[in-house]
Amino acid sequence: MAGTAVPDLLNVADRGVRTRSKHAVQWIEHADPQLAAVARGIVQHHSDDARFHENLAFVELSWQFTVAIRDHLPPDDGLRPSFLGHILVEILLDAVLIAASGNLLEAYYDAMNSIDPARLEAAVNLIAARPTNRLAPLLPMFCRERFLSDYSDDSKLLVRLNQVMRRVRLATLPPEIIDLLPAARRAVAARRAELLCDEIDSAPAAALDVIL
Repeated sequence: MAGTAVPDLLNVADRGVRTRSKHAVQWIEHADPQLAAVARGIVQHHSDDARFHENLAFVELSWQFTVAIRDHLPPDDGLRPSFLGHILVEILLDAVLIAASGNLLEAYYDAMNSIDPARLEAAVNLIAARPTNRLAPLLPMFCRERFLSDYSDDSKLLVRLNQVMRRVRLATLPPEIIDLLPAARRAVAARRAELLCDEIDSAPAAALDVIL
């Protein structure tokens, strides 16, 4: 479970460190079960990411949100609308799943709290192309912040989105962006089954080119 979170945690802790599947796969049968589990989680993360981002519902919703955001923002020559359209689908799908999962979010944070941050970082340093000393300090902060809990509240979500904007060095979002979130939530909830479908309908290449 921690391994599946590692690529995203590193995006926050140390963006220069990458854990790629081609490196992680070399460790999935290691005699150390924790190292092997972290490696399997990393491979799973990248496999799920690649499959999800080819999902036609994901591409269509990303473009729908990108257009709506672009129309609500001042002229923007950067990637802010498309970046935000992309991550909103993922975040709002998380919110839908959390709402339907009962106590699963609590169980997730309990499990993440049980992990030894130093051992996780040591495993990552064997897998990654270069080491980091920033992952272990982030893990307790990640558990303490519990930002996943904020995804269900539009005001709190806007705060979290602006934290992301600052981290990737994009301009923060104006307060009126919050007006788009209720409709976006409904759109994601309505297509939940498509977004989670194991048999993915790949998006046309032209549609992917528009998003990317």
